[in-house]
Amino acid sequence: MNPILIDQNTFQRYEDISVNIKPERLNVFINKAQDLDLKPFLGYALYYDFIKHFNDDGTIKDDAPQTYKDLLNGSEYLDKHGNIVLYEGLLPTLLYFAFARFIEADAIRYTSSGPVIKSRDGSASVTPQYITKLVQQQRSTANAHANEVEKFLWDHRADFPLWRFSSKNKNARQPGARIRGIDKTDFNYPGGSYDQTNYLPLTEI
Repeated sequence: MNPILIDQNTFQRYEDISVNIKPERLNVFINKAQDLDLKPFLGYALYYDFIKHFNDDGTIKDDAPQTYKDLLNGSEYLDKHGNIVLYEGLLPTLLYFAFARFIEADAIRYTSSGPVIKSRDGSASVTPQYITKLVQQQRSTANAHANEVEKFLWDHRADFPLWRFSSKNKNARQPGARIRGIDKTDFNYPGGSYDQTNYLPLTEI
């Protein structure tokens, strides 16, 4: 199993979450975010090389390349225009992807009789629509941080030969519904023909 790169203490630095949340439950969503969000974002080659420089407790090894330490923890550097860039690191990107997954799943518990919505005395459960809004907000925050990571990788691309930019992965991580692609087969065109000159003029419809 891959090491978990962040923990509950990391969350406390960015978000006010309850200390009563069990760390092992939070780790489930961190692991999912690493596998389903971070890995496609960094690309498989870079991710696997990056992750092998971590100890089992999620701390980066002392002998890890400095470029990987900077990628994880952030750094201050000059870009190609001579401007100072304060790069915050990879941690907030991973954290907010994990937080979005936690919010989305935490509203529901799976019991022996099926899924149920949590209910507590003295408080009201939020609506599914509001949960969706919260999830989209956290994913938007994650994407904003991911854009900073992407800029760091572009500015240091000579130091990260395993990184390959993927516009497909960039589009896939955006919040909300999207059209992934259009099926350009004959079946999907009017009249059963790819030739789009067969349409009737507007005056004849």
